[in-house]
Amino acid sequence: MDKQDKLILLFDYYGDLLSESQKNYFESYYFDNLSLSEIGENYNVSRNAVSKDLKLAKEKLNNFEEKLKIIARDDKLRKIISKVDNNKIKEELLNILDE
Repeated sequence: MDKQDKLILLFDYYGDLLSESQKNYFESYYFDNLSLSEIGENYNVSRNAVSKDLKLAKEKLNNFEEKLKIIARDDKLRKIISKVDNNKIKEELLNILDE
């Protein structure tokens, strides 16, 4: 998994824990493919402010996983679930993980 994919996965899990501006800048940069200057123009802030908030957001996302290990736990559970023979139980367990 490359760095960008990892950040997007971290955002899927922990994005709600970021500030509103960090969420907005992250989504604009990684999902809308806007440049730092374009994001700054859209939110009436400097390019530097966007850059600092994005850097802080990335650090926070990595720190959340480092401390909480939710993604690592989910990966382990998915591996265990993949070994379950009963498809109905497997499906139910996967649904719980995806909630």
